[in-house]
Amino acid sequence: MPKAVNLADKLRLFSEHWSPKIVSQFNGHDVMVAKLEGPFDWHHHDDTDDFFLVLSGSLTIETEDGDVDLEPGELYVIPRGVRHRPVAHGEVHVLLMETAGTPNTGDKATAATKEWI
Repeated sequence: MPKAVNLADKLRLFSEHWSPKIVSQFNGHDVMVAKLEGPFDWHHHDDTDDFFLVLSGSLTIETEDGDVDLEPGELYVIPRGVRHRPVAHGEVHVLLMETAGTPNTGDKATAATKEWI
């Protein structure tokens, strides 16, 4: 029988930051939740856009063209090729969507391993 994915339940299953967890897939994309805290590394994705939806907390997406501030319920799509750096103000919970297999740093050598939960 089909079952809905409860994002709050999934977020309770882990505590590490900057380690996206896959909760579903659609049309070749990973749907992930992550806990963020503090700044991430500057990076870009050559082949895919980067989708952020803030579930809780406050997040700034820094780009070379200016910053985008996000609050719960707000989303931003970073176009492919744009250098950016997410900065979480306290602990932030997000929903992320990327083409399956996309490294979170834009570089497979430095990317977090994404696991299903």
